[in-house]
Amino acid sequence: MFLQRTIRKRVTVEGIGLHTGEAASITFRPAPPNSGIHVVRGDLPGSPSISVAAEHVGATTMATTLRGAAFSVSTVEHCFSSLAAFRIDNLIIELSGPEIPIGDGSARVFMDALLSAGLVDQDEPRRYCYITKPIFYGDGEKHAYVVPYNGLRITCTIDFTHSSIGRQSYDLDINETTFARELSNARTFGFLKDVEAMRARGLARGGSLDNAVVLDDGAVMNPDGLRYADEFVRHKMLDACGDLVTLGMPLMGHVVLYKAGHDVMNKLVKKIIESPDSYRRLELGTEMPEVPEFDLPFSPLAAFRR
Repeated sequence: MFLQRTIRKRVTVEGIGLHTGEAASITFRPAPPNSGIHVVRGDLPGSPSISVAAEHVGATTMATTLRGAAFSVSTVEHCFSSLAAFRIDNLIIELSGPEIPIGDGSARVFMDALLSAGLVDQDEPRRYCYITKPIFYGDGEKHAYVVPYNGLRITCTIDFTHSSIGRQSYDLDINETTFARELSNARTFGFLKDVEAMRARGLARGGSLDNAVVLDDGAVMNPDGLRYADEFVRHKMLDACGDLVTLGMPLMGHVVLYKAGHDVMNKLVKKIIESPDSYRRLELGTEMPEVPEFDLPFSPLAAFRR
């Protein structure tokens, strides 16, 4: 039987906030079975919290923001991506201020911290969201869908006019090993003109070439270049892993993304939740279930052949 998982002991990640540029830290704490994942502001009176759920996603412009009655926190996806890959079901994420540390713009610092704390199975079975029928969300040319699959697999395609990015596709079965090796080091990226505009509004004060891949009109500005030739699409896949945590239970399915950012991911997650006839809650035993046969009622794969 596959059991729920938390961490063995508390661990803290320190750094700076992307927008304030000020010192920021988070502390991961173990949580009991069936409690889920919660973000807590330990520095605020009463230590208010937000459960990590699609209904609490308050904004998806350039990052995923969780919003509660007492506080909000943005750019949660880098931190959350490791939770999806390592199947961490129950966790308290305590913030010392309004931001999560940006680290180097990837998921590596969070993954390393969680592994240093140790992962521990709990005495309750894990309940998966097991996709039984295709679920599709489309917004103009952008779209995302999920089909039955024994495991978590993501196929992602991006298409930018910038010459250093262009069209990139990547396909990966997501597990602890593949995430650590292929995705965890992929950094967020942005364009110099957008960074300058954000700073004019008092944002991105902590952003630098140390925590993002930055592109001017012609090329990548980082002196050391890219970590992977296709680092851009790998980071988008990392983001998608993080956004899937708001589903509230680990997904078993094949997610296919085309030019899909946080907004489309959030709407796909909500579409899954609103489609109870297309998934079932599943506790895995020693054998994997058979993947059901299905026909796609749409033809989004055509977008990948262009």
